[in-house]
Amino acid sequence: MQSFELAEYMNRAIEDIISDVLKSTFKNPKQAVFLMKYIGANKRNALKRESYEKNGRHIPVFLISSITSSCNLTCKGCYARANETFAQCGTAEFLTADQWLDIFRQASELGVSFNLLAGGEPMLRKDVVRVAAGVKDMIFPVFTNATLLDEEDIALFDSHRNLIPVISIEGNAAQTDQRRGAGTYHKICSVMLAMKKSKLLFGASVTVTTENLSYVASEEFLSGLYAKGCRLVFFIEYVPAEEGTKHLAPTQKERALLDKRLLSLRKQYTSIIFLSFPGDEKDMGGCLAAGRGFFHINPYGAAEACPFSPYSDRNLKTGTLLDALGSPFFKRLQAQRLVGGEHDGGCALFENQALVRECLTQHPEAQVQPLSQK
Repeated sequence: MQSFELAEYMNRAIEDIISDVLKSTFKNPKQAVFLMKYIGANKRNALKRESYEKNGRHIPVFLISSITSSCNLTCKGCYARANETFAQCGTAEFLTADQWLDIFRQASELGVSFNLLAGGEPMLRKDVVRVAAGVKDMIFPVFTNATLLDEEDIALFDSHRNLIPVISIEGNAAQTDQRRGAGTYHKICSVMLAMKKSKLLFGASVTVTTENLSYVASEEFLSGLYAKGCRLVFFIEYVPAEEGTKHLAPTQKERALLDKRLLSLRKQYTSIIFLSFPGDEKDMGGCLAAGRGFFHINPYGAAEACPFSPYSDRNLKTGTLLDALGSPFFKRLQAQRLVGGEHDGGCALFENQALVRECLTQHPEAQVQPLSQK
């Protein structure tokens, strides 16, 4: 899929998603009003991206911004801990809230429509979440473990509908607490019910493993989420970054089962939006990382192809988003078809780490090394 074809495909897909979310929230006046306004902003964003496309610059629809590497939980199999992104990057300091605001504004000017705030635990950087709230032409899904959310945070989400909380959950109480710690599931449920009471649009992020696949794709689990007010569900395939956990990563057989189940779920739950990563990428000409559909900014400003591939040759402390999109490293990943190549499931960059490192070291400006090797 050529870049202009991908751009058209992504534009249509985003319009469909927004339309579907609007339909699912028609009984929620505040959310509906925001989405109606955002439809105009999204059309303007698409026009900006199309303008750059005509001039040979491809602008992705998404960014993923890990605004902190700190977290209050110690989840089993956490890729951030496995990649040692919880350690300071040498003597580097986190980007400040003002630096993040500048990045968000640059993204808005380029026509980026969605910026996923991640971590670590992003609610440990409420200063950054607050500045994001003021960038109205972008939607910021906030991927949080929910354990730090309080009434003040829910009020912030209520008054700034471009912030959409997405709560991590592993399935039932036993499955969630086993990975995230005792009492986490109870806290998640109480937060979801508080959000429902405030009529917030919120989602759930489910890490899919060989152990929980059958349950998290079940009617029991999804009906429970729907009853709590959840209207977005992200299925994220587990990436075995931690040694000894490869057995938890879905195989081709499990991916096929999930794909088939998603077709059924989308028909059954018309008021829930289901997204699958990286499963949905196969319909978009392969991996979307390295600027095809998104790239990742780590807490220290490094522009990385993907959160699961912590390698970079550009830093936003010293360059712009447009500079990062012109990264020779990103271009080489695309030229080698490590992104945008044939895709049958799984994380393409994680599964080809040796080739990714080779692409990085081929360029003399490559200065940021994988954190796990520092």
